[in-house]
Amino acid sequence: MQSTVTPTHCPYCALQCGMNLTPAPDGTVEVSERADFPVNRGALCGKGRTAAAVLAPGVRLTSPLVRDEGGTLMPASWDEALDRIAAELDRTRAQYGPDALGVFGGGGLTNEKAYTLGKFARVVLGTSQIDYNGRFCMSSAAAAGIKAFGLDRGLPFPLEDIPRSGCVILVGSNLAETMPPSLRFFTELRENGGTLIVIDPRRTKTAEQADLHLAPRPGTDLALALGLLHLVIAEGRVDEEYVRERTAGWEDARAAAMAHWPEYVERITGVSVPQLRQTVRLFCEPESAMVLTARGPEQQSKGTDTVGAWINLCLATGRAGRPLSGYGCLTGQGNGQGGREHGQKADQLPGYRKLDDPAARAHVAEVWGVDPDSLPGPGRSAYELLDALGSDIRSLLLMASNPVVSAPRAAHVEERIRSLDFLAVCDVVLSETAALADVVLPVTQWAEETGTTTNLEGRVLLRRRAVTPPDGIRSDLEVLHELAARLGVEKGFPTDPEEVFEELRRASAGGAADYSGITYRRLAEEDGVFWPCPAAVETADVSEDAFDEEEAPAVHPGTPRLFLDRFATPDGRARFVPVSHRAIAEEPDDEYPVLLTTGRVVAQYQSGAQTRRVAELNAAAPGPFVELHPRLAARLGAAEGDPVAVVSRRGRAVAPARITDAIRPDTVFMPFHWPGEGRANTLTNPALDPTSRMPEFKACAVRLETVET
Repeated sequence: MQSTVTPTHCPYCALQCGMNLTPAPDGTVEVSERADFPVNRGALCGKGRTAAAVLAPGVRLTSPLVRDEGGTLMPASWDEALDRIAAELDRTRAQYGPDALGVFGGGGLTNEKAYTLGKFARVVLGTSQIDYNGRFCMSSAAAAGIKAFGLDRGLPFPLEDIPRSGCVILVGSNLAETMPPSLRFFTELRENGGTLIVIDPRRTKTAEQADLHLAPRPGTDLALALGLLHLVIAEGRVDEEYVRERTAGWEDARAAAMAHWPEYVERITGVSVPQLRQTVRLFCEPESAMVLTARGPEQQSKGTDTVGAWINLCLATGRAGRPLSGYGCLTGQGNGQGGREHGQKADQLPGYRKLDDPAARAHVAEVWGVDPDSLPGPGRSAYELLDALGSDIRSLLLMASNPVVSAPRAAHVEERIRSLDFLAVCDVVLSETAALADVVLPVTQWAEETGTTTNLEGRVLLRRRAVTPPDGIRSDLEVLHELAARLGVEKGFPTDPEEVFEELRRASAGGAADYSGITYRRLAEEDGVFWPCPAAVETADVSEDAFDEEEAPAVHPGTPRLFLDRFATPDGRARFVPVSHRAIAEEPDDEYPVLLTTGRVVAQYQSGAQTRRVAELNAAAPGPFVELHPRLAARLGAAEGDPVAVVSRRGRAVAPARITDAIRPDTVFMPFHWPGEGRANTLTNPALDPTSRMPEFKACAVRLETVET
């Protein structure tokens, strides 16, 4: 009998590459190319090719675990585990109030799960204390996009537009390693005569593909963008007509940029004035151009202002809201975009509505069948929530996240997690965080369930169930349904993902991220649908009948390209936001004279909880390392492979030296995928951006020490 081939999508990064899954008679699952999906056109990285390895019973959890009186996690029945969680959450709420309950989600959850988790926190638990690890990913770009454009969608255009642009400035992204299948769009850009400029303190595999590589000092991207805008103004390259007709606030932004003259910017960034001038020429001369940012400029305590400065550059040159041009953010996590649109973020309700907006509260409360006044207000952001564990927050429900490895100042976060009265974790594997839990619930993963995700383009996709999960595994939706029932809410938490999505459609209707015109049937028939996609009826009507597909008029096609006619602001104009350079939160000094920056390697993903369980990936990237320049290594007396200690004000990490001239002499780099003594996030600074509440992962002061062997 021939096995069924199921077209679906990769569980890892925000490309959400198309792939086919075929179950084999021996119980394994074969991953194969799916050439018809336009994002990756069949290409898969090593993580995608080996994704099915985590489905194996010997790799993943297959039974609930409950910590016994002796402190050991032991197998338990589902009823025992769920009863324990419900009882502990109820006890905490009764003793300390609902805000003593915390909920922490993940950017890998499907839209249905993220939506239900946010609803569960606010309707069942009544807590305001919910956020997710996507706060650590693209929140600064989101905040800057909303300020400038009135809307946050990672890319306001499809990836297929990139090769047809005249120039792309790629800021702080090593996509050759973080999302390899996307590199082909940039290769095609150059083949078509376009120019690629990469800005990164390291000469990464991506930077090696560039026509021009700028290597600024970590944490100085804001000054760099302002210096480029200064030159645009000084050289008469401002698109005055565009600025006059489609923007507001130019004069203040212009004045701020003019204070950042090229020689001043050169001293701050280390990027020479001739390189600054060359960048401006390459960016301004073509008819079209783009700026794309990633975690480099965003994961800073001034990340919102930094992204805002790059947006200002696009606006001044007339790039945003024009064909084959504009500003975009390269979202990182698989559903980082959808995950922040539908309610698992501290300040948001479904449809990207604001939690403190009375009209938004009324709309969502009507869909949920509750009193708007019963919905709690905004809560703490991700790091602030983690920092409050064990004090203000006494019990935590955590899904699809591993903050023991991924959070800044990770040793402190681990200590806070250990101080909780109660921790329940839902995960596929026994992550470092799950290992600290009082109850661990084994849940289905990507290939074992159906659900939607939203990729970095704003393209909503349907992941299809391809295999049956092992006995003893339940979905996150089933977990939330069972917990809601045990906590007194019998209705409103369905376990069928399509039923959840139908409710999500109604809840998002009329919001910034309007999914009301999207259905599972459309997603199955099309290559995804770009939001906003309103229903072909008045979106104020949230009744079930309003979404009867048999009676609805013409179907909205979705919106692949945003802002071509107007921006999502009240007057349709984009907003310049005046910003000025300021130092990172922790500059080097005599005690800590070197800068640390962190990032990823091609064979591992995020905290590594899943990829570190795949033999092929571990063979390619077996452990952490410290990348340092030969001059810095010589001063330290370290040779290739020698253990090196990296010490910050928050802790100490030890990993082998990797010596290369591809990094600045004043900077060291560590990947953040591993726990233990090589945990890079032991060192990182939790200083927060005042707007996005993004921690400063990308730059902190450290010193290096040799290690006796």
